[in-house]
This record gives sequence, structure tokens and C-alpha cells, in this order.
Amino acid sequence: MKDDVRKLGGAGEASASALIAGTSPREAAGLLFGLLLDVARKHQPEIEPLLKGGASVADFTPELLARALQAQGIWFQLLSIAEQNAAMRRRRQVERERGREELRGTFSHVLAEAARAGVEPEEIQKLISSLRIRPVLTAHPTESKRVTVLEKYRKTYLLLRELENPRWTERERAALVDELRDQIELVWMTGELHLEKPSVEQEVQRGLHFFDETLFEMAPKMLTGFESALKHAYPDARFDVPPFFQFGSWIGGDRDGNPFVTTLVTRTALKQNALASLRHYRARLTDLARYLSITERASPVPEGFHAELARELEASGDAVAIRARNPGEAYRQYLTVVLRKLDATIARTEGNGGGEARPYYANADELILDLRVLENALEEAKLASIATDLVRPVRYAVQLFRFSTVRLDLRENTTRTTETLQALWRATSGQSGGEAPDPKSEAWKSWLLAELAQPRVGERVLAGLSPEAEETLAMLRLVPEMRGRLDREAFGSFILSMTRSVADVLGVYLLAKEAGVFLDAAGTEICPLPIVPLFETIDDLRAAPSIMRELLAVPLVRRSTNWQGGVQEVMIGYSDSNKDGGFFASNWELAKAQVKLTKVSDETGVKIAFFHGRGGSVSRGGAPTGRAIAAQPAGSIRGRFRVTEQGEVVSSKYANRGTAFYQMELLAASVFEHALKSEREDALKPRAEIDDAMEALSGASRAAYTRLIGNPDLVTYFQSASPLEEISLLNIGSRPARRFGAKSLADLRAIPWVFAWAQNRHIITGWYGVGSALKNFIEVRGEEGEAMLARMFKDSRLFRLIMDEVEKTLLIVDLAIARAYSGLVAEAQVRDTIFPMIEAEYRLTAEMVRKASGEAEIGARFPRHREVLAERLPMINAVNREQVELLRRFRGASTEAERERYKLALLLSINCIAAGLGATG
Repeated sequence: MKDDVRKLGGAGEASASALIAGTSPREAAGLLFGLLLDVARKHQPEIEPLLKGGASVADFTPELLARALQAQGIWFQLLSIAEQNAAMRRRRQVERERGREELRGTFSHVLAEAARAGVEPEEIQKLISSLRIRPVLTAHPTESKRVTVLEKYRKTYLLLRELENPRWTERERAALVDELRDQIELVWMTGELHLEKPSVEQEVQRGLHFFDETLFEMAPKMLTGFESALKHAYPDARFDVPPFFQFGSWIGGDRDGNPFVTTLVTRTALKQNALASLRHYRARLTDLARYLSITERASPVPEGFHAELARELEASGDAVAIRARNPGEAYRQYLTVVLRKLDATIARTEGNGGGEARPYYANADELILDLRVLENALEEAKLASIATDLVRPVRYAVQLFRFSTVRLDLRENTTRTTETLQALWRATSGQSGGEAPDPKSEAWKSWLLAELAQPRVGERVLAGLSPEAEETLAMLRLVPEMRGRLDREAFGSFILSMTRSVADVLGVYLLAKEAGVFLDAAGTEICPLPIVPLFETIDDLRAAPSIMRELLAVPLVRRSTNWQGGVQEVMIGYSDSNKDGGFFASNWELAKAQVKLTKVSDETGVKIAFFHGRGGSVSRGGAPTGRAIAAQPAGSIRGRFRVTEQGEVVSSKYANRGTAFYQMELLAASVFEHALKSEREDALKPRAEIDDAMEALSGASRAAYTRLIGNPDLVTYFQSASPLEEISLLNIGSRPARRFGAKSLADLRAIPWVFAWAQNRHIITGWYGVGSALKNFIEVRGEEGEAMLARMFKDSRLFRLIMDEVEKTLLIVDLAIARAYSGLVAEAQVRDTIFPMIEAEYRLTAEMVRKASGEAEIGARFPRHREVLAERLPMINAVNREQVELLRRFRGASTEAERERYKLALLLSINCIAAGLGATG
């Protein structure tokens, strides 16, 4: 496609009459490239040859190089927009030509297959009733686009979509092209880098941006689309569809290693989340009031609704004025009352006074009830289609987003919670200077259980608590307060990072009790806030089943999970397990943990639902949604699924409405399909011989990976041969790169670990150790081993998914570029030890992957993926070479002023490579 784009990328005027059609991004990419050249030619003509691929930057000043890198970064974003646009056109073409039932990843496809297979409506309804799907937006430092730039790219996408329409005249099309050029020029003049590190409050606003732009509107449409698919597949059945798809968030609630998330920040985040939903409902209801200009002369109003309206008017205290404003228009009068109550609710939430004296909505359920009254009245008046098409989507929005937009999770690590508990022990034991029992001891667990059983008599005065301990308790005190003030679903759960024992989890129950979170005043019966252990490392994953078996035997935990719907959630971490054991071992250990935890669920009678801590890159669990879910162990989902949406994944999925609808339906339909079919499918049935082979491969892969990361020279190599330290200068998130300020590999967060290895094109996090594992397997087992690998490649979804993602990762590893980065390592002995290990393992992995797949060339099975990379890699490679030189100059600068000259260009190179690869971490 590259040459085609270059040919199309002449002056923008030449492309003005072109119609964007077909299913290739070629026309759109060509048009956008031409407009980018127009802008570059106008503002910085020296970089035009570079964009066209025929210039060197050797003589560029740091300032000119920064401009060139900005232009290259803009091009990658524009190319992504063209690709998203083309993907939407492909899906529409399949739907037009073959019907929606043939479009994989849709409810129509899943339900049509179920109906053909003879699945009864009762089974479908049972599964629908158990569905709980929640993508969770996180504030990990991996998103490099500012909100103001996101808005301009959104406008670019919309203009591109307009150019698909054949109705425009050449004059109108030229005007649209001019608007496109203006948006690109505005991005050019704005700059994509955050000038200052964003505050958590700004991260909250950035997260809410996607709700305002797409999710408030498209999530209810996804729900109505599900109802339509049900009606089509089962025309004679009636289904009750609950609001099963909701969003969660960590933004403003995730304290794990982020000192900027305080109780005040969390309170502000909750308030902003609430106001975003309330203001959206106000806008929708204002539109609805304008639409429902139905007079009683044209359509008699049901008596029951008349009586309800009279009660509402009386309660409003302004019945005469409301009737006078819309005489004979009962539905508008009713909506006027609703809007006034909503205005009072908004004023009350804003805290600016005035809301308390007027009728207001105490909770979302009251607004939902009012909308049901309106919906039922319209249906009774024989206006069912108006009720369905206009009122129901608003009701669905309120059911999905309530008065909180998202369910905000709180997250903290066990180091901080244990310190708080130890302070609590000192304050309550009378031994202010004493030593609390060892947190790993039976004495400590006994103390926790005794404190949990002891009835709480009012709020205790706890003298001598550290500021950190006070802050942890203050965070938890927000839960009952804000649930009562804003919404009962304002909070999702408490995520406990670094969970290593039952005592760790019981400790959070005790902190919740101390903070008054429990439903009963004594604090001995039920904790309504789900406490979710997060198992991150491979050792943690292996310990998880025994920890959960013991935890679920504690009566308090059983009572609490029963109140919470009979479900105990467990979070599993993809990033840290990968950093700990490598790609293959991480995937296998995650699968094993889910299988064993599902058995614990069956043994204890408490449903265990999994919260998948995935990132955007393959190394952090990122993989095609449908295939990743289909490869989950049989019975491990059962309709309940939570997953983190991190970094640039959020904007790539939810920035545009059509893409957002597709991504939400794909996730929900994939979960539904897995729950419906997984325990019947041969491909997911446990097979001892395959499990044995996976165990052997995992062990060998981890051993090879451990030899690399355990090498004492690796940290020195990594810090020098990548922009690891410089990434922290890129103001793309409020979170520090290390949990506790240490500089060891163990304390380095998984995200910068993955980010930096991707920047230097080693990308060891997505493949290292796999070649050694496959080679060892064949050497030990001979022909039988080769036959087993071929069988697994064909029959094991998990093995095939791992191999596919490894192969795609190998396509973006570049040893020549990696060697250039290794040249930044000053110590020859370090360089000559580490890089040859990586080079040898890469060549072995490429050879063994070809052997396993039976293909002569890496990536031959993924022609579309290779086409995308063919367009991107030449420019990414150029930026990588520029970055190596910039790192050398930046680090070698003798003065701070000289460093500053190179800093902007260096940070833009990081931004640019991230945009080109499509994920920062």
C-alpha cells in the first residue's frame, strides 16, 4: 500500500474529487498523506522529502528534527484513522452482502448459531440473567495523546466518513477536504506532548471525554441491538435483558504506587463522574421534551398517567406555570417536572446550594422509574414505537451509567494496607511502641479474625496513626458516604495489589470495618464493598487457589459474597506475570490458575469471576478480543467478565462511535459465546497430554527467560540500550514508573518495562524464551514431540493464540535497529554479553515458529497485518535511528541547556514510535 499512498499523496486539491470507497484504507490514507504534505510544505518545507522517504536528518538542527518527528507522529495517527475507517467499511460490506448473522463478533452471529444448534430460549434467558460485563478504564501512563488533540482526530475521522458519501458535489467535497486540512494543521500547531505532567483530575476528564463523545450514546444502542438480535433469532420468545454492560474505572481511585491519588482527589473524581452522567441525561431529556409535542387532542392521554402527572405537578410547587407553558401537552409537562428534579440533583451534586430545597432525585432508580412511567404511558396510548425509539434509549442509559458514569474501583497494595493495619494494632493494643505480630504469622491472622468478630461500638478514636494510615482509612470512609450521597453503585470494588495470603485480604475487611463500610452497625455481618485480591506474579498465581479456598471458608467472607450476588471476584495480572516469567510461561500460568480457581468455585459453591488485568500490547495480555476470550479455559467465564482497558487501547477502541459500538458488541458477544459453548467444545476440554506439553514448554521457556533477566548485567544494559529513564520525562500519566522509588528490576513497573523494550525494537516481552522451549521440546521428545506441536497448533486454542501473537511480534523486532541501541551501552562487556543472547534467541525463535506453523516465512499467515506493517515500519525504523542519535546526544550533553535543546525531539521520538507501533505498553 505504501507506494499507492505516496502516489495519492500529491497536493490535497488533486484528491478533492476522489470518493473514499471499497474496503482498503488506500484512498483515505492517500488523501490524508497529501494533506499532511500540504501542511508541512506551508510550515516547514525542509521536512517534506523526509516524509516522502527520501531524506537524511543528519544535518537537521534539534528544533527541525523535533518538527520532523512531530510530522511523522501525526502521519501514524492519520494512518490509524484511515485504517479504522476502512475496517468499518469492511464490516458494513459483509453485513450488506451476507447479512449480519454472518458477521463474526456480533450478537446476531452468536444467537443465529445458538438457534441452529437447538439451544432453547430458557437457556438463553438463564445466561442473559447472569451476564455481567465491565471494561475498566485505567490511568496507566501509556496514553500519549492530549484531549485537545483527540478532539481534532475525532473531527478528522468524521470528515473522512463524510467523504464516503457519494451525494456531495465536487464543490462540497472540496470544502470537506479543506476542513480536513484545517484539522491536520490545527494538530500541527497544537503539539501532541503534554507540557506538564497531567494531574489525576485531568486524567479523570480525559477518561470522561470518551463517554461524552461516544459511550453515553453507543452503549444503550448496543443493548437495543442485542434485543433486536434476540427477536430475530427467537421470534416467538420474550426475553428480559438487564443492564449487563457497564463501565468501571481506576482513574482517581488507583492509589497503588501513585501518591497523587488522595482522598480529596477520589472525592473529586466521584463528583465529576456523577456530573458527567447527570448532564448527559439533562441534554437527552431536553431533546426528548422537544420531540414529544404530542397534544391530547391528537392522542388521548391514559388516565393513570394523568393521575401521575397531577401528583408530580403538585409536588413541583409550580403546577400552574408548567401547565401554562405547555397547555394540552401532558408528556412535555411531565418531562418539565423531570428536568426540574434533575436540575436540582445537579445543583446538589455540584454543592453550590439550591438543590436541597427543591424536589430532586435521591438516586438513579427514581429517575428510571419516572422514565418507565412515561414509556408505559406512550405504549398505552398506542405510541409504542415512540416509547421504544425515543424514551427507552434514555432509560437504558440511566440503567447503564446511573448517577456515576462508571463504577470506580479503589486500589492499594498490601505494603500500604499492612502498614495501616500495624498502626491500627498499635493504637488498639495499648502498645504504641510495640511490635505487631509478623504479618505472615498465625498470630497476626488470629488478631485479624478476632477484630473482625468483635462488635464495633461507634467510631474509635485512634491516636498516633501515621498520615499514611489516616489517609488509607479516609479513602475507605468515602465508600458509605458517597454511596449514600451520589449513587449506590458509585464504587466498584477494592483491588488489593500484591496479594500473597488470606491475611492480606482479611486485613482489608478489617480496614473496611474500621471505616464504617459494613452494612451493620456492629461491623460483623456483611461488607458490601467487594474485596478483590490481585494475583500478579507467577508465584502468586500458583498460590491463588489455596488462598481462595481458605478465604471462602471464612463465614464473614461467605456472607459478604452472598450479599454481593454470590460472586467472589479474583483479578489476575498479565503484565507482572509476563515480566516475572516471560510470555509463554505467563500465558500458561494464567490459564492454569483460572482452571484451578474454577474448581475451587465448584467445590465451595461460590462463583469465582475473573478480572483480567490486560494491557494494550501483546506482552501485557493484549490480543484480538474475540480470540483471546475464546481461548479462556472452559467454564472460566460463565457470563461474568471484567477487563482493564489501558493506555492507547481506550482511544483506539472508543474515540469513534462506530468503532466503539463494534468493540463493545465484540466483547459482549464473545463473552456470551464462551459462556454458551465453552463447556461443550472439544477445543477447550482439558487433555492431559496437551497440558503436559504446555507445562514442559512453559518451564523451558521460563528457564531461558530467567537466564536473561537474571543476568547481573541486564539492568545496566536495559537502562542504557533503551529510553527507559527518558520515558519518565514524557508527561503522559500521573503515576511514577516505580512503586516505591527504588531502581531495581523488581520494583520497576511492568508498563515502562514493556514500553522501553518496544521502543528499542528488542520487544523481548513478547517472544523471548519461546524458541528455546520449542527446540528443547523437540530434542527431548523427537518425532513424537514434533507431532505433538503440530497437533497443538491445530487443536489447542491457547497454544495457537500464543504462537500467533509471538509470530506477529517477531515481525516488528528489528535486530539491526536493536544492535544500534545496544551501541549506547558504554561497557563493552555488558553489551557483548546481553545482545548476543537476545540475537541468538530471536533467530532460534523465528526458526522454531516457522517449524511449528509449517510456513516458510514469518508472518506469511497474516497478510493484512503484514500490509499494515509494510506501510508503517519504514518510517518507524527511521525514527528509531533518529532516537538512537538523540539519546546519545541527550545523555552526552555537557550542560543542562544543551540537554534541553534535545529533550523535545527525544520525547517526540518516543511519542512517534509509540504511535507507529500502535501501543505504548
